[in-house]
Amino acid sequence: MEFQKYIENIKLIFSGNLSKNFKIYATASLAWIIFIGYLTWWNGLKSPMIDKSFRWDEWFWFGIVPALSPYLFYFIWRKKE
Repeated sequence: MEFQKYIENIKLIFSGNLSKNFKIYATASLAWIIFIGYLTWWNGLKSPMIDKSFRWDEWFWFGIVPALSPYLFYFIWRKKE
């Protein structure tokens, strides 16, 4: 069951038994997502256009995708145990 393996990995993440490197990488990713969200919000407010709403597409492409892509590459290229 591959699905059960993924559930166990998710439980590991929330259990608190993570390595120091993983905690640093996860913190950097979350900080990046929050920082880009702030910049997107600020640029929306300072925009000369009438629409001052939050630009979700910019936040997704410049915040979420760059922060999560290293993890995707890691899971693709890691060695099988």
